[in-house]
Amino acid sequence: MRERKNTVLLFSKLPEVGLVKTRLTTLKDGWFEPEVASALYHCMLFDVVEIICAALADLEEADAKGDVHDTYELVISTAPARNLKPMRKLFEDAGTWPREIVFINDEGSDFDEHYNHAFQQAWDRGADCILSMGADMPALTKSDVKFGFEQLHKLDALPNGGIVLAPDQEMGVSVVGWTRNTDFSHTGVFYNQTGLTVLPAYIEKARLGNLPVLWLPPIPDVDTMADFYHNVTLVEALCYCADFDDVCPPWRTAQALEEIGFSHIYVAPNDLRDPRDEIDR
Repeated sequence: MRERKNTVLLFSKLPEVGLVKTRLTTLKDGWFEPEVASALYHCMLFDVVEIICAALADLEEADAKGDVHDTYELVISTAPARNLKPMRKLFEDAGTWPREIVFINDEGSDFDEHYNHAFQQAWDRGADCILSMGADMPALTKSDVKFGFEQLHKLDALPNGGIVLAPDQEMGVSVVGWTRNTDFSHTGVFYNQTGLTVLPAYIEKARLGNLPVLWLPPIPDVDTMADFYHNVTLVEALCYCADFDDVCPPWRTAQALEEIGFSHIYVAPNDLRDPRDEIDR
């Protein structure tokens, strides 16, 4: 029986004040003090890790008895190297986690190189399939992670592999991954010289390599205040749905939002809509 190693590669900064989610802060054009933005990111990071752990437990429990036995590993990659020890301590101080977490640091002169370096470390650890994502996605669900690996396993059966991706809300990508036998990298994606944003840059690179791409449902992240407002509504909905469905809710983020007065979002009325004079009475 073949053993197939599957890796979730989670990219995360250390939640340092003034260095994370600055677009949510008064340092840029946001509303919050840097300490608040850092605390929110800390909550999102821990929620995302708990959701991933729950998804991997489900996948291991459902592992089919066939020609392939799947194992799963969670790797958190951070930068710079001096933050590796504090990141590990951050999780140790939080208590016991449902599974072992591997910590690595990624290096490079830009996003492309950092991502390539982290992926190479995962391949060197024996990964056959990598599903990578960021930690600023409180609306991530177990289903997203499980479907990501389901799609990757389809590609693993192809001679030249392929990639999977989930778009975010801003022409980018929130989840991306591929198989060991896929001739692909992040080079030229995040710093694309032709002006393409990340999502079309991945697609263009796959097209040039004649590689299949499998779609994952869109998953929004949190960079701007508009992203934040949207995710507040998603967090509230997911926490309510958890009472009726097999959902691992982002409860830390929900508690933090309530503490700062953002458990609900209200918008002012506006008239920027199609005319309804012929419809409404």
